[in-house]
Amino acid sequence: MRMAVWLTASAVAASALPLLFVAGCKKEAEPEVEVTVQAEKPEQGSIAEHITADAILAPLAQAAIAPKISAPVHKFYVQRGAKVKEGQLLATLENADLTAAALDNKGSYLAAEAAYATATKAQVPEDAQRAELDFAQAKANLELNQSIVKSRKELFAQGAIPGRDLDTAQAALVQAQAAYDAAATHLQSVQKVSHEAALKAAQGQLTSAEGKMKGADAQVSYSEIRSPINGVVTDRPLFAGETAAAGAPLLTVMDTSALLAKTHLSQSIVQQMKIGDEAEVRVPGVDGPVTAKVSLISPALDPGSTTVEVWLKIDNKANTLKVGTPVKVVITGKTVAQAWKIPSAAVLTAQDGSKSVMLVGQDGAAHRKAVTLGISDGDDVQVLSGLSASDQVITGGAYGLEEGTKIKVGAADDDDKPKAGKAGGDN
Repeated sequence: MRMAVWLTASAVAASALPLLFVAGCKKEAEPEVEVTVQAEKPEQGSIAEHITADAILAPLAQAAIAPKISAPVHKFYVQRGAKVKEGQLLATLENADLTAAALDNKGSYLAAEAAYATATKAQVPEDAQRAELDFAQAKANLELNQSIVKSRKELFAQGAIPGRDLDTAQAALVQAQAAYDAAATHLQSVQKVSHEAALKAAQGQLTSAEGKMKGADAQVSYSEIRSPINGVVTDRPLFAGETAAAGAPLLTVMDTSALLAKTHLSQSIVQQMKIGDEAEVRVPGVDGPVTAKVSLISPALDPGSTTVEVWLKIDNKANTLKVGTPVKVVITGKTVAQAWKIPSAAVLTAQDGSKSVMLVGQDGAAHRKAVTLGISDGDDVQVLSGLSASDQVITGGAYGLEEGTKIKVGAADDDDKPKAGKAGGDN
């Protein structure tokens, strides 16, 4: 009986040994994962900040030409797409009535000009001369009567003439004195008042006639529609014979020899920019970027968006770019000549905004390292602190990589297959 019990216990123990051995083998056979990543060392060189924004292409200059008068269109001299020069005649409006009014006013001006010449060269001088002559005659008559009264007083004192003759002479002297005073007053008024007033009256009539004539000529000129700028006709909504309304655009001319890419940027970004900064414009349908330069930085913030309007000037002599096209602009900002830089794809951003990278450690594992960054050109980013020239920065495969993960450096197309040991199934 004891023998049977012992055998049973021994059998159970013997049968358990293989199970324990198999379990031990499975634990030792767990594979160690090794992730393939791409890495490179920081590079030293020049880096320039690139500011990217959306923009709309606008003409260098634009004129929506509207007539000042309402009249039917007599004739158009240009079509859409026509190249025009400043001052070129583009269209004429019906102006027969305006031409007649201008002719009438010109005649009135010529008459006023003749009246002015007559007043200034004949009438006014003659009036002055007549007043001077009347004054001279009155003066001579006064002096004559004064001498007669004097001589008659002497004769009367001698008893040579009766008193009646003296009284007659004195009465004549009084009349001569009155005529002299009147002539002197008239001469003075002619010289100081009438002469000046007559000249002003004649000048006023001439000026009024000239103003009416110029106004009529201006009305005629308003019927001639001319281009105020060099450019291309981009719009012509009416046809000959239709009535053009005063103030409504009749033609639109744009100067597209150069275009402006207009965008809005934040004040902090604009403070680092200046007129003449290099830029690129990426236009849909155009291979490669188009070069441009910053031509205007608004001195004031936009009240609605609190941003700053910036213009980029683009050469368009070939007329390949079209007004109104939405584009992407890339402006070159601050430049650092000797900077340590790494690919932007290597930078990891935490929820709190802190920046870090994953490094290839000497133990073959990935290790996180905090870094301080500077400017970025879109592809690379400047590293201000946190890295040394010998560090290997993981540039590909670092996303989701945990601290201490075993890694190997390989090409981007390497298979990230786990490195497993033998399964131990033979045991």
